[in-house]
Amino acid sequence: MPGRYAADLARRLGRHAEAVCRHYLSNGRRQGNYWLVGDVRNAPGRSTFVRLNDSARGPAGKWTDAATDEHGDLLDVIRETLGLIDFKDVVAEARAFLAEPHPEPEPSAPALSRGSAPPGSPEAARRLVGMAQPIAGTLVARYLRARAVTVLAGTGALRFHARCYYRPDENGPTQIWPAMIAAVTDLSGRITGAHRTWLDPDGFDPIRLGKAPIETPRKAMGLLLGNAVRFGAPGEVLVAGEGIETMLSLRQVLPGLPAVAALSAAHLAAIRFPPGLRRLYIARDLDPAGNRARETLRRRARDAGIEALDLSPALGDFNEDLRRAGEEPLTALVRDQLLRCDAISLMVEAA
Repeated sequence: MPGRYAADLARRLGRHAEAVCRHYLSNGRRQGNYWLVGDVRNAPGRSTFVRLNDSARGPAGKWTDAATDEHGDLLDVIRETLGLIDFKDVVAEARAFLAEPHPEPEPSAPALSRGSAPPGSPEAARRLVGMAQPIAGTLVARYLRARAVTVLAGTGALRFHARCYYRPDENGPTQIWPAMIAAVTDLSGRITGAHRTWLDPDGFDPIRLGKAPIETPRKAMGLLLGNAVRFGAPGEVLVAGEGIETMLSLRQVLPGLPAVAALSAAHLAAIRFPPGLRRLYIARDLDPAGNRARETLRRRARDAGIEALDLSPALGDFNEDLRRAGEEPLTALVRDQLLRCDAISLMVEAA
């Protein structure tokens, strides 16, 4: 992180510390000269203190988590609540925030002036992602391992929520299940939506494949069209497909291959292309909707001057290939479909 520039940006955010907290740490509240919240991922609670004014103890914007002894500044708050990975994306978000007018509330204003986000909105999705935790050592890692996915490098878009609400319909009772939360982002890295996969805490069922025993164990929220769940840093070569587990199965054998999961056939057809993309591999699902999405995406890529090539599974999808056949057969299957230059470079990275 460029130290001097980061420090200056953090100071500028500190001048609007309460506005920053109200925007990104909306589950907290002001108490005296501090903003109290559960953690810098916006969990409810009171263990994290954000200083709102300069004092002898330090500048405005500095925070400390009494439960973990972690500490940092408001750039860390932006990074954690939005699930951003690259510093350039944190800078872009901070500069966008500073460019907007943010009047400070009167002292008598209610502590939670922003209220709750509209259900299903991008803001609700950002809050959900912010309340979840990294997947290492959680039920999500166990779920993926049961689906033969053990390579988790570049999976910062995935998080774990131990008590995620589920409603089968508008009139049904609310249930609580653990869930894998996937951040849906635009090309700038800003979270626009979230995808939930509710999980069975009792283990891996061969029929449900580890998903919770509910009617609809997968649901998405927010702004999805054109956006995706992203794995790995974008480059000149990219693979795009529908499902999260499908794309992670490809990265299991080719971890150097950046991948995006569009979450459905319709959304796969509409993904936006990152700048500098030269070649797009399309991971097909072998069904009519998948075939239609492939044709639409190939046409859009061709019109944009991007080479588009198919990757086809032997069975229904690449996760089924991985679970049933194993890594070596899947590696051979994928390698035979890559251009030679990509096969050489990506296989070297995977070695």
